[in-house]
Amino acid sequence: MSNNELKPAPASTYPSLREQAVFITGGGSGIGAAMVTAFVEQGARVAFVDVAESASQALAQQLVEAGYPAPWWRKCDVRDIAALQTAVADAASELGDFAVLVNNVASDDRHTLESVTPDYYDQRMAINERPAFFAIQAVVPGMQRLGGGSIINLGSTGWQTKGTGYPCYAIAKSSVNGLTRGLAKSLGADRIRINIVSPGWVMTERQIELWLNAEGEAEIQRTQCLPDKLRPHDIARMVLFLASDDGAMCTAQEFKVDAGWA
Repeated sequence: MSNNELKPAPASTYPSLREQAVFITGGGSGIGAAMVTAFVEQGARVAFVDVAESASQALAQQLVEAGYPAPWWRKCDVRDIAALQTAVADAASELGDFAVLVNNVASDDRHTLESVTPDYYDQRMAINERPAFFAIQAVVPGMQRLGGGSIINLGSTGWQTKGTGYPCYAIAKSSVNGLTRGLAKSLGADRIRINIVSPGWVMTERQIELWLNAEGEAEIQRTQCLPDKLRPHDIARMVLFLASDDGAMCTAQEFKVDAGWA
């Protein structure tokens, strides 16, 4: 077993994140859960939404049992924009205006060009594209009141390496770059930073169960520059940096965490 596959070493501590209010979409499992945990460990006041109720409840309970304050969370289908924006407002009323937003929620369900109907296409966009825009719309007034903030959008390297099997997902994830760069100048006037973190192939439970096989293992060894598998905490650590004051002059940028995928 490689060092990367063991329990991760303690992450860096970012004093600027202590007591900051953080909102994360899709925070109940996988990369999202790693980010919720990472921010809670930094002493931030964390809120998240997720459609997976049991996983979200389990995560919150694990954090409480580890001695941390319970994160604010709500079951929310982000396709319902009104429900998403209401969750942001309700969480802010309890935790304060959000200094950090992480647009993480996504679904990479496989599909073919021939199988896509207009309804399916709209549903893919409703999960993978629209929530980021409207979550930003909901948090920006609070960030303006705070005098600044950090928005981190989760992108993807899959469309950039011409991955197959999810054309609608590729469309939605490529739009993250346009959203980020298109808002950077206007948000920057209020000292609100906006960046992209694009993961490589991260070994979440879902990815391992559905897609990791002998062929996938060989592909990792063939295409990554680093031999270790990417884990959710690897993504969370980059997000922490960009959320903190240490990333104060980073905006309109894409940061890839992909072990050097060719």
